[in-house]
Amino acid sequence: MAGPDDPRQSFQEAMSLIEVASPAPAPVRRFMGTRAAYLPGSDLKLGGIELPRPHKAAFGGHVYAQSSLAACRVWSDLENQKGTLPSDKLGLHTIHGYFTAMGVSALPFIYDITPLTASRTLGTVSITARQPSVPSTNPANDFFPAADAALPLADPCFVAICSFKLAEPHSAGVSMQEDPPQTRFASILASRSSPQAWPPAPPVDIDAMVAMAGSEQVGWFPAVDMKKVDMTAYNDGKPVHERRELMLYRLLRPLPVDAEWDANAHVVVHAFAADRNGLLMTSNHVGFGWSVGKVASVSNSFVVHVDAAQAVMGGDDDGWWVQEASFPRAGSGRGIVMNKIWSPRGVHVATEYQDGLVRAFEEREERPEKGKL
Repeated sequence: MAGPDDPRQSFQEAMSLIEVASPAPAPVRRFMGTRAAYLPGSDLKLGGIELPRPHKAAFGGHVYAQSSLAACRVWSDLENQKGTLPSDKLGLHTIHGYFTAMGVSALPFIYDITPLTASRTLGTVSITARQPSVPSTNPANDFFPAADAALPLADPCFVAICSFKLAEPHSAGVSMQEDPPQTRFASILASRSSPQAWPPAPPVDIDAMVAMAGSEQVGWFPAVDMKKVDMTAYNDGKPVHERRELMLYRLLRPLPVDAEWDANAHVVVHAFAADRNGLLMTSNHVGFGWSVGKVASVSNSFVVHVDAAQAVMGGDDDGWWVQEASFPRAGSGRGIVMNKIWSPRGVHVATEYQDGLVRAFEEREERPEKGKL
């Protein structure tokens, strides 16, 4: 875990939320994030010098995770109002999100959360995220004041539905999964003295960029300490859909132990971390190299396969979690990443399935005139 002098934000710092007045009638509730989203590439250095920021697009995992936390808090409040017993409370089950416009780090995200359905075993909540259409009232952009919630809003930049499910025992005692990566890739993982010995996950995971800037840059990515396993020899000669990438990660600092940072919040940490490098790694495997042009999420689904309590980081599972990424398809200007989340004990806890833009710079072809080939 990170020490007290580590400048990277903890998950709870990066995801800071406040509730603000909602212009819509109940049951809609509105929340606002108070910290700027991580800007990929802003922490990349060459020869100790920070490089110019290549874009303004905020890390998509920020709005994905922060909006899910807001949905969890609304759902928890509903259960508490009903007097739901702890054994009957529902855990975060899925997050199905769509990125409809570019989010920027210089503005807060504002979330409208609407409960949709509720039964004893399954509930659903909708999310609509927007950003102000004018600059923040704090020009420094290091902390967004509550006054920003009153600014005029642009069209939605992200929409999602979260589901919550009752914990249940295995049906007829059946619980099956493939062998975990800790078994299938045991010799590779054992080739370093410890997980800590692997290099940090690159701030910009493009092979050509890593070769230029070096593989030891930690960057400012918040919430988790993440390492990248060298899978070069394993992937050599395999078709793209058979290749694998492994990321090892754990919390930078523990989450608070209270009602707002319960098992559901730990699920959201995994969803946040899973969105970090997948699409960039897709561009590596399809051979774009320096020609990679645009990489951006379009849709992202995160499905939890176990009870939310089994996603808690720390305690008995205070080890390194594993992301096992694969790349089933790339084409039509898009790529797919399937990312399996494994606990330190080798339990397949969740799966992320992400579809996004993966485009290369290329000369624009002249289109034929209408009606001509």
